[in-house]
Amino acid sequence: MDKTTAVIAEDEEPLRVWLKTMLGQVWPELVICGDAENGLQALSLIETERPDIAFLDIKMPGLTGLQVAENTAGICRVVFITAFEQYAVEAFEKEAIDYLLKPVTAKRLEKTVDRLKQRLSGNIMPDTETAQIMKNISQLIESASPREYLQWIRVSNQDGVRLIHAEDICYFQSSDKYTAVITAEGESLIKKTIRELELELDPGHFWRIHRSTIVNVRCIAGTSRSAGGHFIRLKNCSEILTVSRTYAHLFKQM
Repeated sequence: MDKTTAVIAEDEEPLRVWLKTMLGQVWPELVICGDAENGLQALSLIETERPDIAFLDIKMPGLTGLQVAENTAGICRVVFITAFEQYAVEAFEKEAIDYLLKPVTAKRLEKTVDRLKQRLSGNIMPDTETAQIMKNISQLIESASPREYLQWIRVSNQDGVRLIHAEDICYFQSSDKYTAVITAEGESLIKKTIRELELELDPGHFWRIHRSTIVNVRCIAGTSRSAGGHFIRLKNCSEILTVSRTYAHLFKQM
């Protein structure tokens, strides 16, 4: 029996590595025949390898995941992965098998794998169930307001108010009544709570890793694991961040 093959297209390297690792755990027989960091690479990879499945991030440089799916229609089954729920209906219009919101959990990925196996074996989900899923997603999107994520953090200093762009922040860490905003240049304090920041920041780029810590995924240099748990090294900061057990699945074996 031929092996089932897949490609992964995701512009954030830590997410590509995590997805490849988790797929190896929940579907050991799946062969990952390539990965891409932008839409053009993804398009070429799918046309060359002709995999059974493509895991596509929707927001990628060059071409979006939706555009890649449109240009490779009929070659493979598609699973979209994104932080933006407003693309759900269009994703299913591109005949996606599933639609995963970041950060993707292992439990949610297992459901996707089950659905893929059913589709590959010919046991396609009944039309009535598919229609109900579409209806639920449509209602969710129609009832939701357009989402704008926090781009600037206002911090007070001796000279007045300073603005820090979200992309320049390595991580946030709460302590008592304040939250520290850590950048490569230093530390500032704000009164927003970690919970408030978690709701306001782009979940595609900022992940909560502890009850008191949110990290900028783009700043992660690597992860490690010991008997004491999971730890994160950052590119522009010397601190080592601890990942609590609740969020360890995001970084397991990365």
